[in-house]
Amino acid sequence: MRSARFALACPAWGARSAGREDPAQGRGRRRGGCGTAGNRDSGTRGQRDATWQRRDSGAGAAGRRPAVCAGHGGGSPKQSRPEHAAAPGAPGPEGRRAPRAVPGTGEGGTWGGCRIYQAQVRNMPGAGKGCTWGRWGTYLAQVRRGWGQQDSSRPGRSPAVPSLPQVLPLFRALGATGLLLEYEDTFPYTGPLEPLRAPHAYSPAELRAVLSRARAQGLDVVPLVQSFGHMEFVLKHREFAHLREVPALPNALNPHKEESLALVKAMIDQVMALHEGLEWFHIGCDEVYYLGEGEESKQWLQQPDNTPEKLCLAHIKAVASCVASSYPRVTPIVWDDMLRGMSEETLADSGVPQLVQPMIWDYAADLDVEGKVQLLEKYRRCGFSKVWFASAFKGATGVNQSLTLIGHHLKNQLEWLEVASRTPPDVLEGIALTGWQRYDHFSVLCELLPVAIPSLAVCLQALKNGGYSEKVKENVEKLLGMSNLEIDTYMSTSLGTFPGSNILTLVTQVSFYLKSSVDELLERNRYVTGWFSPYHRKRKIIHPIIMHLFQPDAVSLLSKWNAVVQDLQAAMEQVFHQCAIEEWMEENVHPSLQKLQQVVDDLDEAIKAQN
Repeated sequence: MRSARFALACPAWGARSAGREDPAQGRGRRRGGCGTAGNRDSGTRGQRDATWQRRDSGAGAAGRRPAVCAGHGGGSPKQSRPEHAAAPGAPGPEGRRAPRAVPGTGEGGTWGGCRIYQAQVRNMPGAGKGCTWGRWGTYLAQVRRGWGQQDSSRPGRSPAVPSLPQVLPLFRALGATGLLLEYEDTFPYTGPLEPLRAPHAYSPAELRAVLSRARAQGLDVVPLVQSFGHMEFVLKHREFAHLREVPALPNALNPHKEESLALVKAMIDQVMALHEGLEWFHIGCDEVYYLGEGEESKQWLQQPDNTPEKLCLAHIKAVASCVASSYPRVTPIVWDDMLRGMSEETLADSGVPQLVQPMIWDYAADLDVEGKVQLLEKYRRCGFSKVWFASAFKGATGVNQSLTLIGHHLKNQLEWLEVASRTPPDVLEGIALTGWQRYDHFSVLCELLPVAIPSLAVCLQALKNGGYSEKVKENVEKLLGMSNLEIDTYMSTSLGTFPGSNILTLVTQVSFYLKSSVDELLERNRYVTGWFSPYHRKRKIIHPIIMHLFQPDAVSLLSKWNAVVQDLQAAMEQVFHQCAIEEWMEENVHPSLQKLQQVVDDLDEAIKAQN
C-alpha cells in the first residue's frame, strides 16, 4: 500500500465573521436561491484548523461501519455533560479533587479487517468490505482565524509565531501532508489593502518563516482568500463598505462593481507573492448570504433568463479566471455549498467546472452518505474533474464551545471514509480536516486549537488508517504522550505531553468546574442564601457566628481558582496574543470568578462595618 498524503486546513489560527443565521437553528437554504447550506453546529464552518492529506493509494474499508463513540449531534456538546460533573483534578468547594472518569468500552466491530474501538454505542451496523483508495491527501485546515483570537475592532488572530514550529512536526507525525491557511486579517496586506491588516498580523518575515518550517516538514500550503461571501473582515471597513451587496450588511461582495473584482485580485496577488510553488489556491465563495438582494442585483435579475444561480457562477468564474490567467499552474478551489442546489445544466453551461475544484463540506456525525455520493456524481457529470472533501475536528458543535467532544468528530471522519470508499480513485483530490476558531468574523471563540489537538490526532489517524482500531488508538496515545485517551467524554485520565497539553488540562478544569463550584457556594449554600443575601450585602449586615460557617470556604475557593487562572494565563501567553487571552477569559472565566470575588469583597466590607 502506498503511503497516504494528508493535509490540515488551518486558519492562520484565527476566527470568522458574523451575519449568519442562528447556528443553533441550522443553516437552511441560503437567501437568494443559489444552493443550500448545511447545519452549522454539525456541519457548518466558522474558523477552521484543518489538516489535509493526499493519498497516492491505500486500503480502507467500505460499507456500513460500526458507529464509533456516542457523539453529540446538533447544538452545544456541553449539554451532554453531567450537570455537576467535575473535571479531573479540578478543585472542589472544599478543596477536594474530582474523581477522574474512565470510559466504558462497548463491543467493537471491524473496519477493513481491524477491530474498531467503540465506546458506549448501540445498534452497531455490521462492517463493510475493504476498498482501494485513490490518490488523495489529507489537509489540516485551520481556516479563518488562527489559534483563536479577536478584539472588538479586529476579529481574527494568529498564534504567536514561536508556537507554530512546535506543532508542525506533530501535524506531520499524525499524517498531515499540507496546511490550508485562511489568513483573513492576519495576513500582512500593504498599500490600499493595509486597513485589512490587524495589529497582530504576521509580518512578511514571520510568515515566510512559518511557510519555510511547513515546507521543511513536508507540508504543502494552500492559502484561502475569501472572494465573495464571508467578506466581513474587508467590508466592515469604511474604505470598502461601498462594495457590499447589501449596504447594511458586510458579509457579501457586490459582484456587479468592477472595483469588487479588482479588490479580490489585489488580495490574491499579495498572498500569492508570499507563497512559492503553490499547486492550489482556495478562493472561498461559501455562504454568500443575501446575494441578489442588493439594488444592482435586483435590477439585473429583472432581465430575461437572469437568475441568482447565474449571478453567483458569473462571479466565481471571474475570480477563477483571474487566477488562471495570472497563475496558470495554480488550480482554484471553492467551497461547494453555493453549487449544491444548482441544476446540472446551469453548472455545466457556466464554464465553472473547467476552472475550479469544489470542496464538499459537511461536519455532521451522521451525514447523508448516499446524498454525498449522488452529489459527487452530479459534479462529475457537470464537468468537475476533481473534488475535495472537508470534515471537521473542532469548531462545529457549538458557537461558544470550549471543549471538544472527540466522538462526534471521529464519527464525521468515518462517514467521509465511507463516502470516499464509493468515490472513483481518480476523482478525490484530498480531504481538509477543518478546525474552525470562530463561526464567523464577529462571533466569540469556540474551542482553542491546543484543546482540540487530541481530536485532531484521532481524526487524522482514523483517515490515514481507514478506521479507528485499538492499534490506531495506541499510536495516537503514543504520539500525544497520553496513557488513556477517551473519545466519548470531555474528561481525560491522562494529561499528555503534546504542545499545548497544559492549556487543555486547565481549560478542562475551568470549563467543568468553575461555574458549578461558584454556584454551589453562592446559590446552594444555605448560610450564604439565608444570611448573606443581596439584601444583607447591600446593607453590610452579617451575623458574626454565621459568617464563620462560609467565609473560609469562599476565601479558599477564590484562592484556588485564582491560582488555576494564573496558570492558564501563563500557559496561554506562550501561544496566543494578549487580546485573545482577554477575550477567552472574559467569556469563560470572569463571569463566575468576578461574582465570587464580589461576594468575598462584600463579606470583608460587612465585617468592617460590624467592627
